[in-house]
Amino acid sequence: MDKRIIDYFNGELSEKERIELLREAEADPVFKQALLSCQNTQALFSLMPEAINVKAGEEGYLRLKQLKRKKKTKRFILMTTGYVAVGCMLVFVTWWTTISYRQQEKPVIVQQELFVPAGQRARIILPDGSVAWLNAGSTLSYPSMFENERNVFLTGEAYFDVAYNPDKPFIVSTDSINVQALGTQFDVYSYSKAECISAALIDGSIKVCKTGDKSKEIILKPNQQLFYKDGVFRVETFTDKDKLLWKEGIYSFNKESLAVIIKKLELYYDVEIIVKDQSILQHKYTGKFRQRDGVVEILQIIRKIHPFKIYKDEELNQITLSR
Repeated sequence: MDKRIIDYFNGELSEKERIELLREAEADPVFKQALLSCQNTQALFSLMPEAINVKAGEEGYLRLKQLKRKKKTKRFILMTTGYVAVGCMLVFVTWWTTISYRQQEKPVIVQQELFVPAGQRARIILPDGSVAWLNAGSTLSYPSMFENERNVFLTGEAYFDVAYNPDKPFIVSTDSINVQALGTQFDVYSYSKAECISAALIDGSIKVCKTGDKSKEIILKPNQQLFYKDGVFRVETFTDKDKLLWKEGIYSFNKESLAVIIKKLELYYDVEIIVKDQSILQHKYTGKFRQRDGVVEILQIIRKIHPFKIYKDEELNQITLSR
């Protein structure tokens, strides 16, 4: 394998070298296949090993089987990867199509999909060199090679560091909003079960509009965050950068009600949390928790401040909170 490919995915190439490598891949189908194969492998192993354990793998597999039964139109391939150092196995969902370029004059562009299981996160380098971090329970769909536009579809949460290319806008599409950028860093929060969709800009500039409706576009400046709920946009100053620590495996809450925290934990860990006594939800909490600790451990830490009881039904994948 060409050493430049390894350096590319390790982030060791300069911007000029990266562009030259991508141009060479565009012109050489065989070289492009080698690049894509390495990309797939890199994405799979970017699932953080610190979050891996046997129990989590088994639980994730069972939930994925249930999800597959519910969504018959969506095809998933289950794969397992062993980590000798920790002596365990992770079951995860990965690419649902494969590509062969060697016998074709013109490369075939197909849609690829990466799903990150509950309680984990992943980092992937897209075909144009842009980097995406995916939070737990997120799905990113994108073409094997970009053409006129660099369009990806997101369900869940992802942080993007977009490679600059003024000729090819980078667009993140969700069920509710579209986010367009040329070269910038931003976070998009768009879980299907979330009450509110948001986009936070860290650097550069992004343009946001409703999906399928460009009549009203909002341009964000650095350190601004847009919220979309019930057809209405709201823009606020984005000051709490700790909320982006999820990329490093840390969930941060700053004076947030337990009701809000619970909703996020349900999304991050794919679990249903039932509250028997609504008085439990009155208090607000500030703290940082490691993703790998799991939802029960996080709740156990929280209850040390304002006590409540925790019961988990493993079979139903439910957690009940009561006095």
